[in-house]
Amino acid sequence: MDRIKVIGGNPLSGIIPISGAKNAALPLMIASLLTDDTLTLENVPHLADVEQLVRILGNHGVDITVNGRRERQGESYARTVHFTARNIVDTTAPYELVSKMRASFWVIGPLLARMGEARVSLPGGCAIGTRPVDLFLEGLAALGVEIEIDGGYVNAKAPKGIVGGRYVFPKVSVGATHVLMMAATLGKGVTEIENAAREPEVADLAKCLNAMGAKISGAGTSTITIEGVASLSGARHRVLPDRIETGTYAMAVAMTGGDVVLENTDINLLRSAMDALQSAGAQISETESGIRVVRNGSGIAPVDVTTDPFPGFPTDLQAQFMGLMTMAKGESRITETIFENRFMHVQELARLGARISLSGQTATVSGVDRLKGAQVMATDLRASVSLVIAGLAAEGETVVNRVYHLDRGFERLEEKLTNCGAQVERISG
Repeated sequence: MDRIKVIGGNPLSGIIPISGAKNAALPLMIASLLTDDTLTLENVPHLADVEQLVRILGNHGVDITVNGRRERQGESYARTVHFTARNIVDTTAPYELVSKMRASFWVIGPLLARMGEARVSLPGGCAIGTRPVDLFLEGLAALGVEIEIDGGYVNAKAPKGIVGGRYVFPKVSVGATHVLMMAATLGKGVTEIENAAREPEVADLAKCLNAMGAKISGAGTSTITIEGVASLSGARHRVLPDRIETGTYAMAVAMTGGDVVLENTDINLLRSAMDALQSAGAQISETESGIRVVRNGSGIAPVDVTTDPFPGFPTDLQAQFMGLMTMAKGESRITETIFENRFMHVQELARLGARISLSGQTATVSGVDRLKGAQVMATDLRASVSLVIAGLAAEGETVVNRVYHLDRGFERLEEKLTNCGAQVERISG
């Protein structure tokens, strides 16, 4: 099993190209099930989760081809991928596939919309909480879907097709918003989704669906209206930049010091996180190609943050920000409101010398003057990269084990950091 070795102490300087967003690419790929024409997606990142979804879509009969590679520094960047679901050969998403990636459950929406039925395995638990699918099923039921749960599978049928309706989410759910929006595009009549997720990835999916012929308005606000259409066509769409990757590298610069341009990204995708970083002492500015992040030797100031749905501070940057706060000059508080069990990185950061105490969903971080490298274990995708960030500033050698988590969401992490002066190496086996 691969490991990442980090030798700390080097400031970062240079350019880091930001990849396409995993959290946008996955629902966009699933949207290909809605049409028998070809959906072409540009800027698709090469990640383990993307490759897993390729296998899942192939199981349903989607033909997938990759071209348009642009070579840079020996690696392929910004892949262009063509998805053609001319014939849906199977409306079942089996446990052995769904259990490996929760987002694969989202195929239930397009399958119901296009085929009138779907049999999808329940995804099961997750390292960062139970993350139930109740909101997905309640929302689909509001659109005329008949649902039965049997043997760990959701058996869903829409005998009259998807019927326009109104659903008010009791709490914000990005995944369920994706699913209801996709299902309603081929529905009869008008669907209104209230308290919808406002994340940029939701608006990006709506932009693509509209290019395919859907009639969606309000995406990016808390009320989304979908006027159903008889069919969708193919389209060409570019995946938006990964705001979580953007924030992660920005925090790495703030942790180590240095001067880095994050290329091909947009500060408007994560204003709250950038505001928190500026409060911590980083200098953030927009450039023609992206965002410049600079931190001089004045140190890191403590900042309190609370995770919230967009436009609030992203839960997917909570662990990384905690890594940064371990060396702040004072005490900070980080409150997690989205997922339970998302503080598993605390014990691993403590192995590096961090001082963190937990009380419910709030972590109090007392900054220390130095961290010291150690063996640590990645517990989930975002927690794993927080350990890399801490390792970049720690004295000596840090080895992060179980980095398959990293490969799910960060494209060429070692290469991007090494090109900016970090000492980061993957150890295979």
